[in-house]
Amino acid sequence: MSKKIKILIADDHTLVRAGLAAFLKISDDFEVVGEAADGVEVIEAARKLKPDVVLMDIAMPKLGGLEATVEIKKVNPDIKILVLTQYEDIVYVRRFLKAGASGYLLKKAVTDDLIKAIHVIAGGEMYLHPSVASGVIEGYLGVQKGGVEDDPYERLTNREKEVLKLIAEGHTRKEIAEILTITVRTAVAHQENICAKLGLHSRIDLVKFAIKQDIVKVDRTEI
Repeated sequence: MSKKIKILIADDHTLVRAGLAAFLKISDDFEVVGEAADGVEVIEAARKLKPDVVLMDIAMPKLGGLEATVEIKKVNPDIKILVLTQYEDIVYVRRFLKAGASGYLLKKAVTDDLIKAIHVIAGGEMYLHPSVASGVIEGYLGVQKGGVEDDPYERLTNREKEVLKLIAEGHTRKEIAEILTITVRTAVAHQENICAKLGLHSRIDLVKFAIKQDIVKVDRTEI
């Protein structure tokens, strides 16, 4: 009997986690070892449970899927990250691949594609949903031909990226310090460094930048 692939599910919606868990448990190939509702939880769960694969949502409270991916890969590079999301934005795909994710799958495609994707990345290969793969290839070819892709977001350190997301979500400096387990003074220093690197001057500027760069999503129906 082959060894089961241990899976950790990270999504802020309880029903989504429950649905994915129920679907995966149908197969004898998988073992769902845990669930997480936000980026901080999934980092801690990955550290304790040591899954083979993490199904990672993008938009989650506290730290998001991108920030969590960076932290998980830093602690345990062997854990494979499969991004499972509704967002087809190529900028997200590129950032996740740079962060160390092994796959990117759209939620609307979940069924047999999910099973295939898990097996592929667990085996050490990459898996990209067809609707985003072409954009990634085109971007790569553009850079190869001499195009320069200047993403201001990539000027920031991983910690600064975490702080920026939390600022954009409206967290106070004290809350940011508590979430990231740093001092308030360090949180302030990170904010100042972010502003300096991006040429911005206030929290409002940072929030606008985060929205423009798709670091946080805004529900336009609520504006």
